[in-house]
Amino acid sequence: MAFLLNGTRVQRPLAVGWDTRFEDVEPVREFSWRKGGRGFAGWYYSVTAGDHVGYESWLERDRLILLDRDPQVASIISQPFWLHWDTGERTRRHAPDYFVRLAGGRVRVVDVRAEDDMDERTREAFAATERACSMVGWEFEWAGRPDPVFMANVRWLARYRRARSARPAATAARLLDVFSEPKAMWQGAELVGDRLQVLPVLFHLLWSGALETDLVGGLMESDSLVWRRRRQWAD
Repeated sequence: MAFLLNGTRVQRPLAVGWDTRFEDVEPVREFSWRKGGRGFAGWYYSVTAGDHVGYESWLERDRLILLDRDPQVASIISQPFWLHWDTGERTRRHAPDYFVRLAGGRVRVVDVRAEDDMDERTREAFAATERACSMVGWEFEWAGRPDPVFMANVRWLARYRRARSARPAATAARLLDVFSEPKAMWQGAELVGDRLQVLPVLFHLLWSGALETDLVGGLMESDSLVWRRRRQWAD
């Protein structure tokens, strides 16, 4: 494997380099896109990482949002290293999309590609990456397209992911109390105060999981039922 640390390229066998603190490495290649191409590169501010994380397609951006919302994810690094291997006929390399540190120190390496965009070369790269991960006790995930309705709802909530959206704290506490029994979204918000001021806090609580609603059955609307997540927020 090869990675960039403080601007210096470091190359080590995976069996030696697996315990590197990848939170400190830099992406091994630039995020770029070509006019007319299918990719679209950019930077997403991750509240989990406390920094911008790169992506090279909308699909990668969506996966990044989902990782950012996952309470089990402690850190996210994009394009963390080159993995090199020999097929017996040629030498190949692959840079996984994301290195994810999970709660408890577990590691998950994530590659993102839609099923209908897979070719034999990509399948070979993902299979080689999965084998390498299993050798050092890492998890490997091939992430495809998420459910479109669910993803549209989570994209909306991601606008309110920053901690400032949870302020004032008194509003957040009041919302948790009001939604201790399921209520329509706007109905509950209006019980707390001015809807325009309350809804950003409500959306942040939905992003964090403190409040819940059905994100799969349809797009969120004013009458969507919202309830308090009892197991996490029980008194």
